Amino acid sequence: MDPATVALLGTIAGATIFLGLPFGRIGSLSAGWRAMLNAIAIGVLLFILWDVAAQAMEPLEAALQAATGGAGWTDFVELSIIAAGGLAAGLLGLVAYQGWISDRGLARRPGPGTASATELSGRGSVATTDAGRLALLIAVGIGLHNFAEGLAIGQSAAAGELSLAVLLIVGFGLHNATEGFGIVAPLAAGSTRPSWGFLALLGVIGGGPTLLGTLLGQLVVDDRLSVLFLALAAGSILFVVTQLLRVADRAGRPMLIAVGLLVGIGLGVATDLVLVAAGA
Repeated sequence: MDPATVALLGTIAGATIFLGLPFGRIGSLSAGWRAMLNAIAIGVLLFILWDVAAQAMEPLEAALQAATGGAGWTDFVELSIIAAGGLAAGLLGLVAYQGWISDRGLARRPGPGTASATELSGRGSVATTDAGRLALLIAVGIGLHNFAEGLAIGQSAAAGELSLAVLLIVGFGLHNATEGFGIVAPLAAGSTRPSWGFLALLGVIGGGPTLLGTLLGQLVVDDRLSVLFLALAAGSILFVVTQLLRVADRAGRPMLIAVGLLVGIGLGVATDLVLVAAGA
């Protein structure tokens, strides 16, 4: 399989994230449905977090086994530092970013008589709302995850494992379809309908890195790079989950939220089982 074909298939795998994005334009939902959608998104992201952590652990476990077998501890120590640093950067970086955004919002809050017509009409950009910013952060976290998935696709093709590369593309494509919903769930649960342009931006941020990872993976086979982006993704997704849990707590519907969590996790497991069934 030539590099151009692998890149095309990597693009397809990332583009399926757009299938779930139209859910962000659902309007006029009851409070119960908004709570359910939020909980489903949490379930999907919790599964992705587990999946990302499991993928990151594989090179670490292999390095540990090699070290205990007498191969030396250098690789294990390096991968451990990279994983810990990536996790901390992904989580703490978004915490710091959120604080910076909040400080800017307070600093720019207009006083009486200084508000613009846009602010008074409530028609500001969706990206400046809490739901819009949260959707952007989810897209960033999933984009980091998908970059690591793209690396796996490209590295499999570079190693001549073409059947595995194709299976990964199919499996990751199905995964990305559910991830699209996870990105826009805060928007679907809110009162502001995003534009198609904003949804397209979310899709590019979340799905585009799959292609970039595929291109780089064909050129570079390095566990350190994969672990770094998986750890960054884990930290980012962990931050987003904590934000969505706060929204769920305010909803005050424990049974509905529990059902939504189960549905979301079930969706993640179902798409992952496609890869298992195919022997990937």
